[in-house]
Amino acid sequence: MKLGFFTMPIHPIGKDWRHTLREDREAFILADQLGYSEAYTGEHSTDLAENITSCTMFLASLSGHIKNMTLGTGTVNMPNTHPARVAAEIAMLDHMLDGKFIMGISPGGLLSDAEIFGNLQANRNEMFLESINAVLQLWASEPPYDIQGKYWNISTAKTLMTEIGQGYIPKPLQRPHPPIAVTAVAPYSKGVTEAAARGWEIISANFLMPEWVKTHWPKYVEGCQRIGKHPDPANWRVAKSIFVADTDEQARDYATAANSPYRFYYRSLFTKLKKNGRLELFKTRVDQPDEEVTEESVFNRLVIHGSPERVADQLLAFQDEVGPFGTLLYAGKDWLDPEAGKRSMRLMAEKVMPRVNR
Repeated sequence: MKLGFFTMPIHPIGKDWRHTLREDREAFILADQLGYSEAYTGEHSTDLAENITSCTMFLASLSGHIKNMTLGTGTVNMPNTHPARVAAEIAMLDHMLDGKFIMGISPGGLLSDAEIFGNLQANRNEMFLESINAVLQLWASEPPYDIQGKYWNISTAKTLMTEIGQGYIPKPLQRPHPPIAVTAVAPYSKGVTEAAARGWEIISANFLMPEWVKTHWPKYVEGCQRIGKHPDPANWRVAKSIFVADTDEQARDYATAANSPYRFYYRSLFTKLKKNGRLELFKTRVDQPDEEVTEESVFNRLVIHGSPERVADQLLAFQDEVGPFGTLLYAGKDWLDPEAGKRSMRLMAEKVMPRVNR
């Protein structure tokens, strides 16, 4: 099992934005130094707590600082941006990162983003598919293009000047395109099947109960079988919220405290999902009543904490429950105590993973 990093950072509102951005960049650089294999960041435009508004801009800021890791968008929210813009920015980023890049994409999950970009009432899954298809077509073709869709029409026919290179969308370094990954946030996700059928890879979210995470692999197998591809667990990434300290007591005190960044993280998600009628992600069975789903039950089920030995045991138990997967994505949180946050990442790489993989 490889170790990676994934963050959709949720920082306390009011914390200096400059500080949180520096903190998030430092976490990526530390992950690289510790041998994490890959790292992803999310993006949201209308959330003061989730402070990264552009995952491509954030990753570009790491160019030249990351020596070994592959970086990934986690994810580009496709309905919120014109496909030509996505194609051009991703192509540039792929060159900046020397091809060590994975393109994570999704329809986007934050409803205030959907509202401000004018697609709250639209079929965002439909927009997502039209957008990524347009991006791939732009990379596979030459101008003046002629891409007609329900949501976007793309052409440079009126302004093309081939002799000076005007009217061209740049192509990525990795051809025909960077590896594509999608986040899986729903039980029995049909999107996982469709992604696998297109040769894409999947990331199971860290806010999904293990009961539902394990439903993703059969769906991935189903999609691979459709195209005659062998389903390889190495292509499945699973994110988990983990805190490691030198002793069980230290880990418990930090992770479970009233002001813990882990509690803050799941409190924020619980509030959003409950308001939006999506508590099923936090349920352990389909018929579980909403009133049984509490912040405490979610926290206790989704956060792994302890000494390296205890965390390794919990991860192996989790793997037994959901099935084998290729990469464990350590989910980044706010660094309430920077030294404790860094220590957790270090122990994860140096103490926990060797125990998991022995």
